[in-house]
Amino acid sequence: QVQLVESGGGLVQAGGSLRLSCTASGSSFRRNAVGWYRQAPGKQRELVAIVFSSGVSSGRTNYADSVKGRFTISRDNAKNTVFLQMNSLKPEDTAVYYCNAKYSDYANRNYDYWGQGTQVTVSS
Repeated sequence: QVQLVESGGGLVQAGGSLRLSCTASGSSFRRNAVGWYRQAPGKQRELVAIVFSSGVSSGRTNYADSVKGRFTISRDNAKNTVFLQMNSLKPEDTAVYYCNAKYSDYANRNYDYWGQGTQVTVSS
């Protein structure tokens, strides 16, 4: 099984920056993608950013329209870590942010893993 450890959340004023980290451990299977999701109170969980890690799409990224130009997802493959750099934060970015990793095994079965979440609060 895979364990995802998240860090970097906290309280920041509008216009400030935070960097979230997600480190994966516990699996030698192929990691296909790592993404950041968020869930605000009373709202559904949404995809914020994702980076693809295998195949022809490796290195490609997708972002939610609401964060394009402000957030950047990046990888340190040697450390099995994915970062989310969040700049120009807005109060509407306030949410619990979750790391998600997608793996496939030797039989090409797919698996999803989630971190426990880290709180990001942006004050006015």
